[in-house]
Amino acid sequence: MIKVTVWNENRHEKKNPVVSEIYPKGIHGAIAEFLQKEDHEVRTATLDEQEHGLTDEVLANTDVLVWWGHLAHDEVQDEIVEKVQQRVLDGMGLIVLHSGHFSKIFKKLMGTSCDLKWREADDKERLWVVDPAHPIAEGIGEYIELEKEEMYGEHFDIPAPDELIFTSWFEGGEIFRSGCTFKRGNGKIFYFRPGHETYPTYHNEQIQQVIKNAVNYVKPVDRKRPVYGNAQPLETISEK
Repeated sequence: MIKVTVWNENRHEKKNPVVSEIYPKGIHGAIAEFLQKEDHEVRTATLDEQEHGLTDEVLANTDVLVWWGHLAHDEVQDEIVEKVQQRVLDGMGLIVLHSGHFSKIFKKLMGTSCDLKWREADDKERLWVVDPAHPIAEGIGEYIELEKEEMYGEHFDIPAPDELIFTSWFEGGEIFRSGCTFKRGNGKIFYFRPGHETYPTYHNEQIQQVIKNAVNYVKPVDRKRPVYGNAQPLETISEK
């Protein structure tokens, strides 16, 4: 059983009736609901909870952290960001969704601005599978088509991904690297682009399937972590 924590700043749902109508239980609630059907142990956490809901105990008992943020990236405490970063380096999986590209934790792990072009104009989006052998693409056809989404366009200022699984085309002509994996320390990260709050993207079964697959992909490897620091020799060192 994978222990999943779905984190969401939960601000749009409180301010925008369109968002609260689409996601009456919040974006975090919608994502948690379909992940629970996979027999994972799922909890949610939000920005306004104590320690943003990411206490030491919660993080220690999280195999995969799913992150959605937009309006309030700057309100996330640096101390919490550092703790999440350390958990990723120790092996926890991280899935960063949509506007989480600008979150403190993603930028810290990437080491770049993570900036991009964007436009809200009801663009059609077609997410092409460019790595059909990848486990995150399992059960997905040649592409996923979304009738309306926010456009993100290149250049996306991230390091070269370890793996590129989805590339998006938008009705306005832009393209975007929409499904990327990265390794940091002992942990794996998956960035997945779609999910603007005013569209029902997380109710789309194919989008749900990608996130389900990603949880299984970025979960920690079941092995002892490497030991760092000063090390004793494994063999006898001869005197010179």
